Amino acid sequence: MADTVWSLLGVGAAGDPALLAEDGRVLTHDELRATVTRLRERMRGLGVGVGDRIAIVLPNGPAMAVAFLAAAVTGCAAPLNPRYRSDELRFYLKDLRARVLITDDSGGEAAREAAGDHVLGLRMQGSLDALDLVPDHRRADEGMSRTLIPDSIRDPQPATDSSHGADISGGIADPGPDDVALVLHTSGTTSRPKIVPLRQRNLGCSAAAIADSLRLTAADRSLNVMPLFHIHGLLAGLLAPLSVGGSVVATDGFDAFGFFGQLRCFRPTYYTAVPTMHQMALARSARHAEEARSAGLRFVRSSSASMPAPVLIELQGLFGVPVIEAYGMTEATHQMCANPLPPGEAKTQSVGLPTGIELAILDEAGRPQPPGTRGEVCIKGPTVIDGYEANPAADEAAFTGGWFRTGDEGHVDGDGYLYLTGRLKEQINRGGEKVSPLEVDEVLLRHEAVAQAVTFAVPHEKLGEDVAAAVVLVPGTAATEAELRQHVGRSLAAFKIPRRVVFCDDLPKGPTGKLQRIGLAQRLGLTQPTEPDAESLPAEEEG
Repeated sequence: MADTVWSLLGVGAAGDPALLAEDGRVLTHDELRATVTRLRERMRGLGVGVGDRIAIVLPNGPAMAVAFLAAAVTGCAAPLNPRYRSDELRFYLKDLRARVLITDDSGGEAAREAAGDHVLGLRMQGSLDALDLVPDHRRADEGMSRTLIPDSIRDPQPATDSSHGADISGGIADPGPDDVALVLHTSGTTSRPKIVPLRQRNLGCSAAAIADSLRLTAADRSLNVMPLFHIHGLLAGLLAPLSVGGSVVATDGFDAFGFFGQLRCFRPTYYTAVPTMHQMALARSARHAEEARSAGLRFVRSSSASMPAPVLIELQGLFGVPVIEAYGMTEATHQMCANPLPPGEAKTQSVGLPTGIELAILDEAGRPQPPGTRGEVCIKGPTVIDGYEANPAADEAAFTGGWFRTGDEGHVDGDGYLYLTGRLKEQINRGGEKVSPLEVDEVLLRHEAVAQAVTFAVPHEKLGEDVAAAVVLVPGTAATEAELRQHVGRSLAAFKIPRRVVFCDDLPKGPTGKLQRIGLAQRLGLTQPTEPDAESLPAEEEG
């Protein structure tokens, strides 16, 4: 089992395919290693090393995959959603203390604006087999990187290959197993988003556990339709197949119109997605039934949100292969449980058996509960974080006697299969995209007509949950639902905009005066799942 991302990349046979692009270009494992090495040496030549935060704002695809791998073997990768607005990116870059921003010319203007003069800007350029990072000279001329790039290497020649023996790294060490390889934010509910530091060993352990549970080999190929700024795509879509010498089709993201063509063209052995994506594929499957059956898939995987049983059954019928439902979260480096492949038993409506972790159901006092008894799902093991970054209050709330509290309610049966029965946390899971209610509250409260605001989850037919908000207006003022939605959209990404805004005379509060989010949909009569429309289904689900 690899204990660093670099050792994980060393598994694949030299001439076997590793990374495939939608336009047909292919990198072998040797070529992928050489490309990652070139980018690592390029960043080292700019003084970037272990512990430095390398923010990545790129669209999905092979360049994003290579940038992530290069960042993870150089310092610490910090991939961000390219759909974030400038204000959101500014917060995340500052919160991460990012030293480097990797973007491109196609859509990185908001990121470069958010970075200001405090972050070294690097642009991806070149073909897939010769990707390079170059300083953003326009911003360097504005003084952006003068304190970071010595004049002697302001315009260095691109490193070609580590085999040439040129040492431009200045003796910068490689990351070790205990160094942080990846940082992601997890949406907060009553406080600012928390930084989740995932160590090199966490990534290696998780990739191995996923590969083992799915019985991946060098013959397997992932069609990765998940975004690579999220733990689902990074682990189950990218690192797990690479960890056994397999290959990855690095798509531009999920495209229901092109999905069946991708299956035909690339012959993947599996794809992993959130339920919304599976449902969108099913919606277009009538004309592709034969294509789906002959696609050559070994299994289909679903994670990041609950899979409705009818959807699972329909997917199995469409592809004629097992559909594996898994359960994961960022703090566990993605997968915690998964249903087994045949001849193991997959239990409908269960998220399966623990994979690579220990699992217990604890009551409020932290006492283990017997099978069939509900409680909080708690975990421990080599893929679980040691703690949040610089957040002792969050650590105290999240850890009990060595167990990490997931915030999900569930029970196990006599065979150890986990069933999720509810949520103990307020975070909204919009088809796999996690939305912090507090973040939306804060934007709504900036509107001059809003006196109080509380954001909460409402049922949605395809997404599982969607975003809604209840507001109390300032006396003597007026605002419309459309106006408030537009107001939120100017500051936050589209998937965070409330689908419904309900106007109230007062908002329910608990005994301590805290606004009550959980159960608010029931109190306001919003319990019937809303039907999907073009606006409610995002072009790219997070997972």
